[in-house]
Amino acid sequence: MKKVVFSSLLAATLLGASDYNYELTPVVGYLWNSTSDETNPSAMGGVDNRAVYGVELQMNNACESIKPELSVLYGRDRATGEADKTGVLTTMLNGVYEIDTDTAVTPFAKAGLGYEWYTNTHPTDYDGMLLDAGLGLKADITNRIALKLEGLYMYKMNRNGSDNGSNGEVHNVAALAGLTFSFDEKAAPVVAAVAAPAVAAVVAPEPKPEPKPVVVPAPVVQAAKAAAPIDSDKDGVMDDQDKCPGTPAGFKVDADGCPLKATLHLNFKFNTNTVVDADGTAKVTEFADFMKASPAYSATIVGHTDSVGKDVYNQKLSEKRAEIVKSMLVERGVDGSRLSTAGKGESQPVASNKTKSGRAENRRIEVELTH
Repeated sequence: MKKVVFSSLLAATLLGASDYNYELTPVVGYLWNSTSDETNPSAMGGVDNRAVYGVELQMNNACESIKPELSVLYGRDRATGEADKTGVLTTMLNGVYEIDTDTAVTPFAKAGLGYEWYTNTHPTDYDGMLLDAGLGLKADITNRIALKLEGLYMYKMNRNGSDNGSNGEVHNVAALAGLTFSFDEKAAPVVAAVAAPAVAAVVAPEPKPEPKPVVVPAPVVQAAKAAAPIDSDKDGVMDDQDKCPGTPAGFKVDADGCPLKATLHLNFKFNTNTVVDADGTAKVTEFADFMKASPAYSATIVGHTDSVGKDVYNQKLSEKRAEIVKSMLVERGVDGSRLSTAGKGESQPVASNKTKSGRAENRRIEVELTH
């Protein structure tokens, strides 16, 4: 019995944030200011240590290795001897480098520059540019939400050094925490279906005919009658154009008379085994039409996962998703006796589980056709 295996990606089992074009992170934290001690003659001004809050926007579609991030932080406190509170607005443009791991935790480092504005400030505080650098990590909660923790260092050279005898330097350290929300999902890769190889026909040479006596034709001339075209294997393609003669009954064929093949490309929503998106549903319907047009085929739907999570959980998840695909095919008119399911869990990766793109390839459905 011949066996043909077809594979496709089953993306979005545990999608990482880089599978989306943008990340938005509201953050809160606390900032320590090196110049908060206004009684120190060498201090150059500034406000007290303070709580800060803000937002960070990261773009994952601009560069694969270093991802741009725009950050805005705001905090306010009362400087020593001042009646009004001083507000500090800090904006930063950073480049973020993320380290792929085989877990749900993604460490990162970032660096860049920014600008700081003061409001209601005393004379020795000035707006100015700054340099910043930081370290942190993101821990996936769902495919679109992650916990983000980071530490940030900010260096600013203020213009007031000549005003009070200080060297004009500000060293700030901030600890931040927030929730990262990912959106605008990247398009899933398209995998072309594999065409069936053409099988050349082997025809035994015909024996040479024995010589026959010459028969003198009658003087009546009759019009030659053209031979009718023949379709020996009844597949709808005439023998003189059939590149795959002898195709068994029950196979849908292409224009050359060779059996067609089909594959599936499906997306499940995060951590579910019952929801297939609209694009995946249309592809299941197309595959069901193929199965109904080729009754000689039987199919085994095989589920696979990446290595994130426990082996037992991934095994059960792969089996449940294969069952869902089978039930969708049965609902569309495919005889259930022609379908079977299996789950391989994380045991048969086709790419590295150490990268997010590799894990996305491993989260897939394979369809094995037999006849």
